[in-house]
Amino acid sequence: MAFARWFAPNSEDPCCHDTGLRLGGRFFIASEEGGQLTFRLYNKRLTLREDEEIIKGRLTYYLLKNVNKAIREFEMIADGDRVAVAVSGGKDSRSLLHLLRARQRTVPEKYHLTALHVEADIPGYPDLRSTLEPWFRELEVDFAFVPLELPPDEPLPLDCFRCSWNRRKALFLEAHDLDCNKLAFGHHADDALQTTLLNLFYSGRLETMAPIVEFFDGQVTVIRPLIYLEERRLDQLAKALAFPRDEATCPLNRTSKRAWIKEWLRHAGPDYGQIRANLWWAARQQSGF
Repeated sequence: MAFARWFAPNSEDPCCHDTGLRLGGRFFIASEEGGQLTFRLYNKRLTLREDEEIIKGRLTYYLLKNVNKAIREFEMIADGDRVAVAVSGGKDSRSLLHLLRARQRTVPEKYHLTALHVEADIPGYPDLRSTLEPWFRELEVDFAFVPLELPPDEPLPLDCFRCSWNRRKALFLEAHDLDCNKLAFGHHADDALQTTLLNLFYSGRLETMAPIVEFFDGQVTVIRPLIYLEERRLDQLAKALAFPRDEATCPLNRTSKRAWIKEWLRHAGPDYGQIRANLWWAARQQSGF
């Protein structure tokens, strides 16, 4: 059992900032009288919803430590920035937007967020507007749904390279039109590892995802605030926030080379974390960031 700062569900309660001990859903309020620490039972049991809110808050606080580390180390976000956040609808991009929104309430720099979702009106790609728009409004962020415009002679179905290229083109153009100088992607530490191996296996280059990259003479800068977060941590956050567990945002997400690399890495077992750390370090040394 451990003592912890506790905020009572009722903010008007005079004990809402007391130190307390939690036992089985009940709280005992601690107070010091004559040098003696005494406890009294707080007569309200937390509801399931209140318990869930505490878990969400703790997870968000914990994950923001790594997000803040990346943002400060690579100087990703500055006061006055306008940050466009690419939201595909999957757990990673949704977690990114949630964390950047929560971060706005705790840091001195002021920045503006706009969520961008690329809509692809082609077979195999889901229509997520009805899911994402209410969530954007709940977060109180600006948002835009960007159509994926393909050349008339574009062969279908899109392969991974062409899909990524066209989507990024749409995101860059929309970010520029909205005067956003930063474009945030939800790539995490495991994405960086997979990219390193893809480049090594298929291109013969030791190269990873850069945490920050300038494009068009600095008009738009891509940032990756989740670069120090493991995917399993984002899984935990997605579960707590009730995000869709396996939103099918890509029809090739289980048959691509990246999917093969991800499956191959599962055989690393307990050495996985060390492999990820070593390849990240080696690729950083090679790239000079």
